[in-house]
Amino acid sequence: MSYAGDLSPTEAWAKLEAGAILVDVRTEGEWAHIGIPDTKATENDPLFIQWNLAGGAPNPHFVEQLKRQAPEETAVELVFLCRSGARSAAAATAATAAGYTSYNVLEGFEGDTDRFGERTVNGWKNRGLPTNLGKI
Repeated sequence: MSYAGDLSPTEAWAKLEAGAILVDVRTEGEWAHIGIPDTKATENDPLFIQWNLAGGAPNPHFVEQLKRQAPEETAVELVFLCRSGARSAAAATAATAAGYTSYNVLEGFEGDTDRFGERTVNGWKNRGLPTNLGKI
């Protein structure tokens, strides 16, 4: 692991309540159609920076966009979130290489699939953490 660590969704929420910033790295389509985390109860708004662009191509400007939106590298911890925890792990690795203290949210926003292919098993939404539907 080349970032600070993996967090369950509830551990991630506790980090956000302690001042960390959530970085949602899903696509614009996912934000609009599936929903976004609601961090109003914390002191920081989430950042929305796509790890992959539409069609799945990597975002070549990810770190540049992160540096524009996030505070100075040493000022705050970042918690990365995607659908299931894979893209966010890669984003946390890239952010760590850029000088940030970065964590990955295991299970992601939607979590794992059940035996029918539905994302009902775990994840941010299924654990009852605050969400909004497509209101960036």
